[in-house]
Amino acid sequence: MELNTDFTARVLVHSDDIEWRASPMPGVDRRMLDRIGGEVARATSIVRYVPDSKFSAHTHSGGEEFIVLDGVFQDEHGDFPTGTYVRNPPTTAHTPGSEGGCTIFVKLWQFDLNDRTQFRKTMADELGTPVDGVATALLHNDAFETVTYSHLDAGATLHNAESGGIELLVISGSLTEGGDTLAKGAWLRLPDGQALNAVAGDDGAKVWIKTGHLAHAKPPAV
Repeated sequence: MELNTDFTARVLVHSDDIEWRASPMPGVDRRMLDRIGGEVARATSIVRYVPDSKFSAHTHSGGEEFIVLDGVFQDEHGDFPTGTYVRNPPTTAHTPGSEGGCTIFVKLWQFDLNDRTQFRKTMADELGTPVDGVATALLHNDAFETVTYSHLDAGATLHNAESGGIELLVISGSLTEGGDTLAKGAWLRLPDGQALNAVAGDDGAKVWIKTGHLAHAKPPAV
């Protein structure tokens, strides 16, 4: 399967408007944002676990990165409440599920295959002092990519001109960018060389951003 695979083009998806699609596991559904491959894929998705659902045990050959958007995600390593950012690098394994149900934003097969740095962070706890109405947390940084989380006050401007492509998820609130309104759940991907210039709406915004990674985009090594 190929979905939004032209990494030289601007892509905007309003994920809340997409139909849920069943995964191979009952009770686990997906909204696909980009994808190269079948069930083993370089993929970016919103995934919903209904209460008491589980995915089968598996190893992350290409790594897994996710944000808990609502509810509590669970595996044998612990509980991961709303607002948690997790990186499970290549070779890690778990059996994910949720007793009460949850929704996550997840990226698969997008790691440096030599990365072995595993961690979890409460994103809000990492925020720095606001500058011009924008407080930012550095969640992860290496030669491969940079990952941040920001709180924007109403009317605040967010600018990012990092090379290697930019990807953004609106977690709450809204932004305007390129003449478009990006409400909660909006996912934006900008190609290398295109800067992000966004303004927060009346309720401000909370956003997750990754930069630099599109230069390395490729199908999973299977």
